Amino acid sequence: MHSVSSTLVSQEIPATQDDRTSPHSPEAPVAHSVWKTSILFTLVTAVLFGLVYPLVMTGLAHVLFPRQASGSLILRNGQIIGSELLAQSFTSDRYFHPRPSVAGNGYDATSSGGSNLAQSNAKLAARIQGDIDKLAQANPGKPVPIDAVTTSASGLDPDITPDNAYYQAPRVAKARGMSEDAVRQLISEHIEKRDLGFLGEPRVNVLELNLALDGEAGSSH
Repeated sequence: MHSVSSTLVSQEIPATQDDRTSPHSPEAPVAHSVWKTSILFTLVTAVLFGLVYPLVMTGLAHVLFPRQASGSLILRNGQIIGSELLAQSFTSDRYFHPRPSVAGNGYDATSSGGSNLAQSNAKLAARIQGDIDKLAQANPGKPVPIDAVTTSASGLDPDITPDNAYYQAPRVAKARGMSEDAVRQLISEHIEKRDLGFLGEPRVNVLELNLALDGEAGSSH
């Protein structure tokens, strides 16, 4: 039994050692294949997902949704006056005002962002309280909507809440010599409901509402 076991061991060990040390072992080409495959995979995926995929998606978007793919631009008399997606500054009493903005010097699409001030920041609290006091003086006895004194994360939110729009209705009606009921009716016509019935909140696009106001003024003459 001892001689048989020794014979088997002596036959198996050299074979294992030869496999590990032979230059013709399969390990060398496997290592080379891994590097080659990795480089090819990187190049192929870079071209597919970094070039082909974006071009295809952009092309499909322009075919299926041409207006949205171009920035949801609003034109009047062939001239671009804004986008449905970006807030603009309105300060006249004749117009509805968007949410406050600290993007750049205010409503700067090249400097989108918030103030990054915490709720406990004294500067932020003073600014909000000042805006509340100013609005309360112009519209006494009515609670100030929160979005009338707070900025959005981007500083470019084009929408306000229906409560905010209705809150501004008396000022706009007085400045334009319109009845408040007529202004409120215009607001109700421009309230956008939740997407798919449950996503987001009801909202009013400020630019579109102000353009409708100008349209009403033009049709009344």
